[in-house]
Amino acid sequence: MIFRLLSAITAACLAFAGTAHAQGKAELLWYSQAAFKLTTPGGKVIMIDPWIMGATKIPPELKDLGKIGKVDLVLVTHGHGDHLGDAMEIAKTNNVPMWAPAGLNQWLATLGMMPANLVPRMNKGGTIEPFPGVKITMVHAEHSSEMILKDPATGKNTSYPAGEPVGFIIQLENGFKIYHMGDTGLFGDMKLIGEYYKPDLLLVPIGGHYVMDPKDAAYAAKELIKPKMAWPMHYASNPFLRGTPAEFKAALGQTSIQVIDAEPGTKKTF
Repeated sequence: MIFRLLSAITAACLAFAGTAHAQGKAELLWYSQAAFKLTTPGGKVIMIDPWIMGATKIPPELKDLGKIGKVDLVLVTHGHGDHLGDAMEIAKTNNVPMWAPAGLNQWLATLGMMPANLVPRMNKGGTIEPFPGVKITMVHAEHSSEMILKDPATGKNTSYPAGEPVGFIIQLENGFKIYHMGDTGLFGDMKLIGEYYKPDLLLVPIGGHYVMDPKDAAYAAKELIKPKMAWPMHYASNPFLRGTPAEFKAALGQTSIQVIDAEPGTKKTF
């Protein structure tokens, strides 16, 4: 009788602790470009577009894959080198799945560059629940997607198709929603994404040339998606990406959207 009572009390305490943890905060570390390390309120670690070793703007102390720590999931928005980056190595080291556009993952499995169990297929509109309380949905992005990889037969760099580019809506255990836009130009269905998913935080490319410039990014945020917060990304890493956070803020004008001021290496909680 006493044993059963103690067991019940222990179970209740563990359940309470789990609920309290789930109601905590998420932590987001920006490496540079579109690379983020997301730690959920429940303690799960998600790497997004982890271009790290070859990146130009990451602080030196973060240029070490060994310092990332444990990773539970990897997300990749498309096949370009500044997004696919170190994703394969991180996924294999941690023996965790790398979720990316279906065409990208299919090629990596076909070429034998990734074990099939670590490159599951998914497509736009699909939603996974990899951890209790965490939901991840693939959404549209207006961009291109190809990979430059060494041909296993010839050893030469070869261009491979990598499916269609995507963004991700990530809903966390505490209900907080993050919309990582990947690389994208402006498109009208951003309004639908904003109205349907209602993201709290927008990770928005502003560099121009390959992606939205600050004016387009501001229009997307203010008029279409309408998040509570916006974190500018994907700028200043090469001479073509000339857009700046200051220009993004100026283009937003008067707005209730809180713009996150960040440099590569910045860590924020939400």
